[in-house]
Amino acid sequence: MIGLIDCNNFYASCERVFNPKLEGKPIGILSNNDGCVIARSNELKPLVAMGMPAYQIPSHIQKKITLLSSNYELYGDMSQRVFDTVRHYTADIELYSIDEAFIHLNGFSHALNHCQNLKAIVKRDTGIPVSIGIAATRTLAKLANHIAKKQPIHQGVYCFPTDLEEKITILKQFSVADIWGVGWRIAQRLKVLGIHTAWDLYQANLKQIRQLFSVVLERTVLELRGINCIELDDLHTAKKNIMTSRSFGHLTNNLFDIQEAIRVHASRGAEKLRKQKSVANAVLVFLKTNRFRPELAQYNPSVVVPLLSASDDSRFIIHAAQKGLQSIYKPGFLFMKSGVMLLDLKTKDNYCQSDLFTAETSATEKHKSEQLMKTIDDINQKMGKNTIHLGGIRQTAAWQIKRERLSQRYTTRWDELPLVK
Repeated sequence: MIGLIDCNNFYASCERVFNPKLEGKPIGILSNNDGCVIARSNELKPLVAMGMPAYQIPSHIQKKITLLSSNYELYGDMSQRVFDTVRHYTADIELYSIDEAFIHLNGFSHALNHCQNLKAIVKRDTGIPVSIGIAATRTLAKLANHIAKKQPIHQGVYCFPTDLEEKITILKQFSVADIWGVGWRIAQRLKVLGIHTAWDLYQANLKQIRQLFSVVLERTVLELRGINCIELDDLHTAKKNIMTSRSFGHLTNNLFDIQEAIRVHASRGAEKLRKQKSVANAVLVFLKTNRFRPELAQYNPSVVVPLLSASDDSRFIIHAAQKGLQSIYKPGFLFMKSGVMLLDLKTKDNYCQSDLFTAETSATEKHKSEQLMKTIDDINQKMGKNTIHLGGIRQTAAWQIKRERLSQRYTTRWDELPLVK
């Protein structure tokens, strides 16, 4: 059996842990630069639509609700706390997102009781409410989790039935678009074939599904039938490109501020690159002005800078990004956004081509590079983002995103550090 643990209204729940006054009140979390509502508590959902720009929320509603800036440092820390707690009671856990994880329940004679206890323990130890769906496959566990979350009678934990008649009744209640891994485009194509519900897809012809769609959708059909055949690795394949970008807090033409932003984007991109064990062959740098301000001069340049040899070293990637910025920057334009994209990614273990005539690519230098990057990543993971960074990175208020409603960055990691006498 497989369980899916999903944190309820995760961002709002994190805010409530450290601010109990928010309990039971409508809470909205805003996107970067405090633009749009990207997360809502249950109390806010009837009042504000997902994705609504903050400035469009009527004033009489704004007086009744609490809007907060995204506090990703807090959310990441609380996510680690939740799933560290889960690991104490369930050995085999697969993280799926910041607020979701699959757990393997083989060996538990009473999986439902175990998950009910686990739900209570997570709430007690972290303050975060969770829902757990249990089923034979990950796809069915997703549907079971939806039932656990939406039907209060199950008290947050639901086990998908094995009886065929009960199973049919439930699958008929779900639209095909509600199934994990079926996007709205695929759902529209399936409806043309007369496949409208999860039960319709359950009965679909496997050969036809594979021919018209893909082997992944064929596996989804098998999962609906109770055959466990989708692994997270099938879904979380390494990215072919890595983009890191963000809008400025306000329009700027200050070259130093833009350089600071590009350094941070390049550094974060390199960190993501190492996390998926890839190397990049080129770096793309771009700038954007505000196209919604036609009275301002418009200029949206980009440039690709090839690396001498494929690398995941932040130093080389930052250097290439800065070189690219120097070639495209022009004074006299007010820029609203900058970004870095790492291109032509290859798996590190299987990609050994290097420049024969460059000392930096020798085995010794590569080993030193790997050790340096690993040390930086380990310290930042332990102590918090940007605790250690390369010289020159200073996140100034001039280009930093607007977070005027930010709650404190509460941390739970300092208790792990030894006392210094």
